[in-house]
Amino acid sequence: MIYADYNATTPCDERVAEALLPYFTREFGNPSSIYQLARTAGKAVTAARESVALLLGCFPDEVFFTSGGSESDNWAIKGVAAALRKKGNHLITSKIEHHAVLNACKYLEKQGYEVSYLPVDSRGLVVPEVLSAAIRETTILVTVMHANNEIGTIEPIRELAEIARSRNVLFHTDAVQTVGKIPVSVKDLGVDLLSFSGHKLYGPKGIGGLFIRKGVSLPPLIHGGEQEKGRRAGTENVPGIVGLGAAARFAMDEMGDEAVRVGRLRDRLEAGVRERIPEIIVNGHPEQRLFNTLNFCVRYIEGEGMLLHLDFEGICASSGSACTSGSLEPSHVLLAVGLPHETAHGSLRFSLGKYSTDEDVEKILTVLPPIVERLRKMSPFWNQKA
Repeated sequence: MIYADYNATTPCDERVAEALLPYFTREFGNPSSIYQLARTAGKAVTAARESVALLLGCFPDEVFFTSGGSESDNWAIKGVAAALRKKGNHLITSKIEHHAVLNACKYLEKQGYEVSYLPVDSRGLVVPEVLSAAIRETTILVTVMHANNEIGTIEPIRELAEIARSRNVLFHTDAVQTVGKIPVSVKDLGVDLLSFSGHKLYGPKGIGGLFIRKGVSLPPLIHGGEQEKGRRAGTENVPGIVGLGAAARFAMDEMGDEAVRVGRLRDRLEAGVRERIPEIIVNGHPEQRLFNTLNFCVRYIEGEGMLLHLDFEGICASSGSACTSGSLEPSHVLLAVGLPHETAHGSLRFSLGKYSTDEDVEKILTVLPPIVERLRKMSPFWNQKA
């Protein structure tokens, strides 16, 4: 099997799995209890929080563990809306956000809030001047993702956050695709809230977190006990937290070298696709893009057909976000950058990672062009063009 869908999820690093395993068995204590077994679990949670804080460049008490990126996004957005309801009812986001953000915003619209969905340019960038013009007296939150999960475009978060700050508006970023992959410093970005997820950086699924800057008031999304300083109830997922902490440590040590190695593979894959397959459109910013991500549209055929043929050859890829794989609609991201429906339907996303190899890239470049040729022969649009 060739796995080329690292933006959907990453395999758990074996070193991470080894670190977390004892907390399923020997060290199974509940951190909220006071005896030694529980204190051991509590110390492990504290150590993991410190590791994540180092990765993000923040204080440990600004890190709050959740079940993953979607919960973190929902907590940030709904929490700010609830906390600042008396100040205003207007939120701003972009049209290319993950559905955890978009659907949270749509939920708030049903509760009487107003949401502005900013357009992006043809490369997927939010234009700072457009954000500035959209802010109102009633605006309480801007939420723009750090990097897009489909096309890889990295947004100018620092500039956008400065605009929000100058207008006394909180700023949240969904950094699920960047934390552990590229350097992420909450101080440098200037954000108030930042979401991240363990299974995107070779940690376990079911664990993530939210950075909440000191001084930001955010009510709980989940009520119950006093875990996470009373802000997120529920017995801590100790194995998951330990795994996330381990993944954070490995990311700090290895992300620089991996960016160079994987970036070379992505560039080789892109060059090969451009050379061997006619009439494709590469999506996203040519430079300001995640080093591992290649998204392109193959004109006159559909992505789903290509994915099925690739799967038959043992190659795992995507036509967009894993969270929308059951949808018949084309990618909202590709529509937002200006592609017509028929072109957006022909999208493929290859996202490479830690275990990707030159042999993987060569296999993809060997297998994919004949698949495209076969499908185009069956396409009435391609035959009409010919």
